[in-house]
Amino acid sequence: MKKILNVVSVYFSIPFFFGDQLKHFEKKGYKINLVCSPSEKIKEFSLDQGVNYKEFIIQRKFSIIQDLVSVYGLYKYIKKNKFEIVTGHTPKGALIAMLASFLAGTSKRVFFRHGLVYETKAGLSKFIMINIERFTSLLSTKVICVSPYLIEKSKEDKLSNAKKMYLLNIGSCNGVDVDKFNPERISRIRLNTIRSTYNIGAHDYVIGYVGRLVKDKGIQELVESFIQLKSKHNHIKLLLVGPEEEKDILNNSTRKIIETNKDIITVGQIDDEMEYYYSLMNIFILPTHREGLGTSILEASSMGLPVLTAGHTGSKDAIIDGVTGSYIKISSTGICEILEKYIVHPVKFLQQGQAGRNHMIKNFRQELIWDEIEKKIYQ
Repeated sequence: MKKILNVVSVYFSIPFFFGDQLKHFEKKGYKINLVCSPSEKIKEFSLDQGVNYKEFIIQRKFSIIQDLVSVYGLYKYIKKNKFEIVTGHTPKGALIAMLASFLAGTSKRVFFRHGLVYETKAGLSKFIMINIERFTSLLSTKVICVSPYLIEKSKEDKLSNAKKMYLLNIGSCNGVDVDKFNPERISRIRLNTIRSTYNIGAHDYVIGYVGRLVKDKGIQELVESFIQLKSKHNHIKLLLVGPEEEKDILNNSTRKIIETNKDIITVGQIDDEMEYYYSLMNIFILPTHREGLGTSILEASSMGLPVLTAGHTGSKDAIIDGVTGSYIKISSTGICEILEKYIVHPVKFLQQGQAGRNHMIKNFRQELIWDEIEKKIYQ
């Protein structure tokens, strides 16, 4: 069977990009290998998935010397192991992977476009990031876009040859595990234990967010809108699940509110039992300024939650506006207006959550996406 190498810059993205996909293909006879920067978690993940792994330093920021070292090291690794397919994920991981595999003469070089970092950049930074996207695309033989939005935006900005670009079904890179993220499989005893840990009462209305706590994700606008809503609705809480980052860091006033407000609950990055944290929520919101699709939206919808997200970027393709959730304007006023409707009339919107789960089962089941990966990449 074919030898396949998947390259990602940092471990944080790996569970979202792959889930149990690598284990699935390993069981089918493919020889799956994984490369990412050194991490305490990569060994455990690779053992669980039954795949080989190799650590290479792939910095997220650009450093000509280190990047050349990374390309050369990966080039030698690819040549030695004679991989037939190399996939690259995240802008930096994909750039290093596509360049190294091109130099090594790999016949299938697949660039997964998960999002467009330059959408929230300006000036020289934006110019550089756009041309890196174009160069990475040029080196690849296929570009997998995780949403229809990304295909249209890629055409508009002339990032890739249209004939190179593909969708997996209607979008996503891995789909969602609808059996794991299933509200009917939640233990009420375990859920109540977690509710007690974070002092969430039975009558509290919990607005939930999952992702990096950074400006690009709209966290500043979300926190500002929550403070406004709290003055009218004392029973609401804001649950933030995910890590902070030094890059794109929140402003000091937002960070202070998050740290001091007793009704804003932060739990950091959750590696296990993520389905229980969705179960704490009454509604899910991703007020992102840029997004490829939004894995957290797929998980939240699979858990039967109505979803609020931006209608101007890739996250719009993860919901059906007015059916599984609603599009929002990314401003504190816009977020307030739409949340107000859901808080005041929670029962009215319960059917959106069920419609969201049905949408996930029909279009985003991980097995459906894995079949697409095998047909469009591995064969």
